[in-house]
Amino acid sequence: MSQRLLVLLSGLLLVSALASYVYYRRAVASTPVDVWALVPDDAVLVSATRDHRTLVRHLKETQLWDNLATLSYFQQIEEHVALLDSLGGKRNSVLGFLGSKTVLSSVHVTGQRSFDLLFVVPVNSVREHRQVRTLVEGLGRDARFEVSQRTYEGVQLTRVRQRSTGEGITYFNYRNTLVISANAELVESVVRRTEHADQPTVAADFVDTDFLKIKGVDATVLVNYRQLPPFLEVFFRPELRSEFEAVASLCDKGMLQMKLTSNRVLFNGFSNPERAASSLHQQLRTQPAGRLRMADVLSSRTAVLLHVAAAPQALRAARPRTPADTLASALIDSTAATLDVEAALCYLAIPSARVLPGRLVLVRSRDVARTTQWLGLLRRRTNTSPGFERVGPYQLHQAPVPQLAQRLLGQLFATGATAGSTPATALVGDYLVLSEDAAALRAYLADVAAEQVWSRSPSQVAFLQENTPLARLSLLLDTRNTWNLLLRALVEERRAGLLRNETLFKRFPQVALQFAPADNGQYYTQLVLRHPPVGPAVATPQSRDGSSSSLSFAAGLTGLGPVLMPAVGSRSPATVVQDRNGALHYVTPDNTVAWSDSLGAPLVTPPGLLAGAFGQRPGLLFATPNRLHLLDERGQKAPYFPLNLPDTVQLGSLSSLPAAEGQPAYLLAADRYSSLFLFNASGNAPAAWQPKRLDFALAAAPQLLRVGGRTVVLAPLENGYIFAYDLQGNTLPGFPISLGARLHTGGFVETGPTLRRTRVTVVNQHGELISFSLSGEITQRRRLTTWSRTSTFQVVPDQNKARFVVLRDDGQGRVAVFDAAGRRLLEQRFVTSAPKSCQVFSFAAGRQVLVLSETGPGKAYIYDSRYQLVGGQPFDSNAANVGLTYDADAGLYQLYRIVGTELRRTALRMN
Repeated sequence: MSQRLLVLLSGLLLVSALASYVYYRRAVASTPVDVWALVPDDAVLVSATRDHRTLVRHLKETQLWDNLATLSYFQQIEEHVALLDSLGGKRNSVLGFLGSKTVLSSVHVTGQRSFDLLFVVPVNSVREHRQVRTLVEGLGRDARFEVSQRTYEGVQLTRVRQRSTGEGITYFNYRNTLVISANAELVESVVRRTEHADQPTVAADFVDTDFLKIKGVDATVLVNYRQLPPFLEVFFRPELRSEFEAVASLCDKGMLQMKLTSNRVLFNGFSNPERAASSLHQQLRTQPAGRLRMADVLSSRTAVLLHVAAAPQALRAARPRTPADTLASALIDSTAATLDVEAALCYLAIPSARVLPGRLVLVRSRDVARTTQWLGLLRRRTNTSPGFERVGPYQLHQAPVPQLAQRLLGQLFATGATAGSTPATALVGDYLVLSEDAAALRAYLADVAAEQVWSRSPSQVAFLQENTPLARLSLLLDTRNTWNLLLRALVEERRAGLLRNETLFKRFPQVALQFAPADNGQYYTQLVLRHPPVGPAVATPQSRDGSSSSLSFAAGLTGLGPVLMPAVGSRSPATVVQDRNGALHYVTPDNTVAWSDSLGAPLVTPPGLLAGAFGQRPGLLFATPNRLHLLDERGQKAPYFPLNLPDTVQLGSLSSLPAAEGQPAYLLAADRYSSLFLFNASGNAPAAWQPKRLDFALAAAPQLLRVGGRTVVLAPLENGYIFAYDLQGNTLPGFPISLGARLHTGGFVETGPTLRRTRVTVVNQHGELISFSLSGEITQRRRLTTWSRTSTFQVVPDQNKARFVVLRDDGQGRVAVFDAAGRRLLEQRFVTSAPKSCQVFSFAAGRQVLVLSETGPGKAYIYDSRYQLVGGQPFDSNAANVGLTYDADAGLYQLYRIVGTELRRTALRMN
């Protein structure tokens, strides 16, 4: 072969390879993969999640995160995630990798007593491919792990195994999608499935349904009802499988959305009915949905309730009759004809797992008199004793025939006879109650006679009100009553796991699964896991970006407004509020109450922060009428606190000065009679401050300053005089200063290295802006605007004490705001003439926000840097103050305000 021909063939081969590679990258690898197509058909449950950071935050809000942390399986996952984070080189690298991808997690039965999980995770970029490769290579270099590879049907599978335990995972990459499982056979089944890409997916019936696009949805769950009985048999005794199959035969598959709130987990969506001829759906398909009307006759010891809205004729299966049974069967048919379209199978709580559970059947009667008549005739025809036992107002009769509930209502309501037990019946109100155990029925009647029923339980009534009002089939559980019942029903090897996870199981004591026929032929399906609201507040779900939320306090909130506190490990602050019972609450950035402190008295002023009170962390400083308190972010008191003042003292203000340069922190409190109390952080007071009495009322809270190593107390009085004192209680040279008019405000301080170079600016009630130094010299005086006898002026510093504005209130509902140069920034007319509060916020990049609050109508007017009203209208706010932060990365403001009983956090965008 000539050299030229060889070069030509080599070039053609190279071009062909390059074309194949380009085709693969453009036409195959870049084609989106339907992740649902990778899930094997035998999946019991398939969950799809997208916004994983929000999901984790909502799990923390519902306190499920803490309960999940007790599970050994979850702890193993946390350990593995922590290891991967360390190999990834940064915190939360796994959570960042998942980000907002659609990730599938499916549950599969893999043995008689075992199940495994399969994960499908997209890889969206070259950087993420590199990240996965780096993690696997890092595990390969770790002596604790072994990484190996093998080929299965032309696909390379990678296994990562922990040497000490032998446990590990197997995964492969299918067109930029990772398929991962601890069970290698599950991964192999996905490989086989990829060879038949045209077969329908496990979610083919719901191809047009994507609940993750709906706001507030945390996940979607596909339920394969046909696979539920084998899955439940992994945990429960085999003899219960027939009961599981009977109930699960109502539906084929369902797609549900999941929403997490503070006190419940809600799943709702639609399920396709089961088409098999012998299914429960075929029995009930013509029956209308009905209400649960038996709350008055359900014992508070009810553990499990299976409620069906169907006529007895639809529930009963045709059975051949023998000549000896003809008369009894005819009378049973006549009795069934008097019954209504509501029946329930009820399991009662048991004191021990060794005791057989009491099982009752309750069925509503359309005509109680006729039902009684036919039952009496049936007893006479079967030679059953007409005697009865009285339990309270109710009569307990011996049942005329065994398994009467099953013969009246079908196999679904079989209660099962036990050796030595006596079948019994009773009429309770409009309901016929049947049991194969007279002792269980006797205990039930005693509960009803004592009015220990659902309708008398506020938490149970609230639970029923949250459920779907009309349903064809409902399954309700009270997990507190179900505990021993579950221990008895579980297989032996699963009981220890239930005992270990008792806290998680009892987290939601109220569970309801309901199926209601929908107009489209499907079943509207709702699963609610709920616990009665506990604690001082109930949260609503946060927005998808986590910036908007609401927390409702049962006792209501005071009008002092929220106080923002830095929170460790979060860019969002914590919030401190007080309710009307006097309790102080610390609300975390995750919108939960971390701790509460029952002070027993209202706060004098909004709490403040004392920098460095607990090492590098600030402390929360506040005052009740005669006590000073200092707490950390965990609600723990500082040493020597609280500081107690005489019972006759009624404090009106509190100021602080943090420790610095070897000098202690100081606290300055003032009562309503112009007496000043000065303390250091140990509770010691200088001799001249026990207390120091002033001759005139204070115009505002006195201020503590540190200038050139000296501590100065600045006290403005309403008569227009300014006093300045040192730690010995002596008046500084040049003081007092007269401002020539009355005062209603404190001063804006610009601290310098000396007293002479420290400037304080105030405004008197003649509208004059006056600056003076701490050496007692007035350095500047100028008039801002006109004044009247009803007008008041205030100097309002921003949150950083870096700038200020002047607020003029004319006392007739008109408010004007001026800057330090005397320019009018805005003017606003209000509904009421009550005093208005003003706040100024300064953030990076020159962003400034002004807030005017009117507590009468409960409104807060928020103005942006251009002094335009944000949103064109005020925000609801019942407190004198609001909290505001700015996230420069997201470009979002977060507004914290009190509205009635709620603490609300709202995301804002403004100039």
